[in-house]
Amino acid sequence: MKPPGHGGSRRPLIGITPDVQHPKDAPPRYEVKVAYADAVVRAGGLPFIIPYSDDPTTVDAYLDRVAGVVVTGGAFDIPPEAYGQKPRDGLGVLKPGRTAFESALMQAALRRGLPLLGVCGGMQLLHVLLGGTLFQDIGREVPEAREHEQKHDRTQPHHPVHVAEGTRLATALGPGQLMVNSTHHQAAHEVPDAVVVSARSPDGVIEAIESKSHPFAIGVQWHPELLVHSVPAHLSIYRALVQKAREPRR
Repeated sequence: MKPPGHGGSRRPLIGITPDVQHPKDAPPRYEVKVAYADAVVRAGGLPFIIPYSDDPTTVDAYLDRVAGVVVTGGAFDIPPEAYGQKPRDGLGVLKPGRTAFESALMQAALRRGLPLLGVCGGMQLLHVLLGGTLFQDIGREVPEAREHEQKHDRTQPHHPVHVAEGTRLATALGPGQLMVNSTHHQAAHEVPDAVVVSARSPDGVIEAIESKSHPFAIGVQWHPELLVHSVPAHLSIYRALVQKAREPRR
């Protein structure tokens, strides 16, 4: 018997990590942009929000139930200690509780070979967990880089990237130039042996990565779920995730 949410013609359950907000004089609350859930549904999956927990047994319990995972972005940075550095000028807000939970979730998903998509900050976390480092602030550390925090509507593209041939990302989207949005001030820096760089912007900033050894562990620096109407090709990333989640696990 197949586990719930796996294989067959049923919609596979796709776990989505939320952000957490701590409003003044109000209890903390989880937040998930509607676009993430919409993209999963449009791609043929069934979204499943994954609340945080410091109980280590919950990670395996969640992953027993889902067939794929999306680790989302947010307006916060990964603690530099996670990649062996000290904080420098330009580092933004940290959410160590969220990062700790998402790290445990992502590491367990990688061990299981579970299909995994990291979006924006989720890509940066994937890069770190695979042994890479980050530029803590592009503007200070990559002076030749263009502006990567667009001011206009984020449902519209901002700059091109080049998707490398022969990558899993190219299988999903096709190789060559693709227009993307851009909402980040950090970026992948040193690339470990475990990582393939699957897209870059014209200024050389890494825009997508994937694991060499995992069947589907992809990170994209942009937000494809916000572009599915203006650049419909971006839904193919979520379709590829859902398709992989339909396949029986080995």
